[in-house]
Amino acid sequence: MIALQQVTKTFSISPTTSFTAVDNVSLTIERGTMTILKGPSGSGKTTLLALIGCMTRPSSGRIMLQGVETSFFQATDRSEGFDSSSLPERFLTEIRRSTFGFIFQQFNLIKGISALQNIMLPAYPTGEQQPVVRQRAVELMEQFDLLRHCNSPVEWLSGGELQRVAIARALINNPIAIIADEPTAHLDSQLSQAFMESIGLLKDSGKTVLIASHDPIVYNSSRADQVVEMRDGRIVQQEPPV
Repeated sequence: MIALQQVTKTFSISPTTSFTAVDNVSLTIERGTMTILKGPSGSGKTTLLALIGCMTRPSSGRIMLQGVETSFFQATDRSEGFDSSSLPERFLTEIRRSTFGFIFQQFNLIKGISALQNIMLPAYPTGEQQPVVRQRAVELMEQFDLLRHCNSPVEWLSGGELQRVAIARALINNPIAIIADEPTAHLDSQLSQAFMESIGLLKDSGKTVLIASHDPIVYNSSRADQVVEMRDGRIVQQEPPV
């Protein structure tokens, strides 16, 4: 479970000017569910994802993580949960690698190397043996019908294939949660529907899914367990999907 308690994130623009991207947000995300953050550009969706995924710290408030396995808490602590916003950066790095898989709007795949190598990249800092990581990456490519592109540079792939490589890369460390920021922004309607089907299957397998999107195909999906509408950094509406 992920629980945000009165979370605010403010950025300093100049010595006398600041901007509040997330404003006093409280939200609970149950494990194994799909949450959609809905709202226009600039509403705070991406910043909220970054806060949840331990990519940045809140200016105030608490972000509680429960059921997360780490090397720095005992079993009793894991069951009770801990406040990720108060942890040193070295601990946040471990949480990012082991707990969250990220799917970015621009995919952020590295050109000039193969699809297989791109999928394997997030696993290298974990210290796992390369043959083990490679086998897991090949299995993911098979799962997402990508095996024929195993050795293809990613710049040769279509938009839908790039999307599936990005999903496989997000899964390489077997994360508890998948975080996706505007994942259908550069896809047509058919590919967007296919993405939601793929991500829905991940939810069915027990993954927690968080998606920020202003795409009706995403926030109207029957796969969503809750849709949270944001505007000006605040939650303005929260409800089950239509």
